[in-house]
Amino acid sequence: MIPIYEMKTIHIEVTNACNLRCANCTRFVGHHVKPFFMDLDTVRKGIESLEGYKYGIGLMGGEPTLHPQFEEICKIFQEMIPDKSKRQFWTNGYGWKKYEKIILETFEPKNIVYNDHSNPAVGWHQPLLIAAKDVIDDEELMWELIDDCWIQRRWSASITPKGAFFCEVAAAQDILFNGPGGYPVEKGWWRKTPVEFRDQVERYCPNCSAAIPLPRESSHVDYDTVSKTIAEKLEKVGSPKILKNKVRIFDRKLTREEIEKYKENWTPWSHRPFKQYTPDLIEYC
Repeated sequence: MIPIYEMKTIHIEVTNACNLRCANCTRFVGHHVKPFFMDLDTVRKGIESLEGYKYGIGLMGGEPTLHPQFEEICKIFQEMIPDKSKRQFWTNGYGWKKYEKIILETFEPKNIVYNDHSNPAVGWHQPLLIAAKDVIDDEELMWELIDDCWIQRRWSASITPKGAFFCEVAAAQDILFNGPGGYPVEKGWWRKTPVEFRDQVERYCPNCSAAIPLPRESSHVDYDTVSKTIAEKLEKVGSPKILKNKVRIFDRKLTREEIEKYKENWTPWSHRPFKQYTPDLIEYC
């Protein structure tokens, strides 16, 4: 794993509400009884805690434009992050027409990731709710995969209303399962090395399948793929999806040989072609 301070983005997760219900969502949309909306003081505190961090600070959801104070949040980003090139924004485009002016005032076009979900024939997600400890008996192999997790190397650390996390999916998992919360959101928390955030790794990663090479699944099916212990956790927190039987149980063990086979041509970060904002919203892969 890499230190948090080497990650190219740290997200301020202002909400986990979304207008979509994609299968195997990284924020587990559809499983929450009630979404959160970060208050403005916490947004400020989150940005303040990143003083000295040299890379991008992301405005992220869920779908951020669903936050009832989205415009105020953009103005806080403008005020507290003077270098516009450091501000980053992720959206599925839901509130684009309503908020285009403030979005473009706040973020440089190259730092706007317009993750378009509108094509029903496109979109493939890595299952994330198959607990590694449920399906890999070889503990050495499990930790070998976790320590090389693509999300931790490619994506970001996150700040939610419950604290700071080394990994955005760990942060989402903590919210979903009523976890103990993250690190205090205070200046310098992001300087942690892999040894220093090992407590979060041991808490969240064995209950995640991001690091396990598996076939990706369509984001448009109406179920999530989960393992047995995760299904039990979802039932305990009253997940709407599990109450509606919108899950499929993955209940078999994986061998090293099978994992090596799945690893061939495995690119779990390639969910769909996405649009990076330009005046014409030119599509990129």
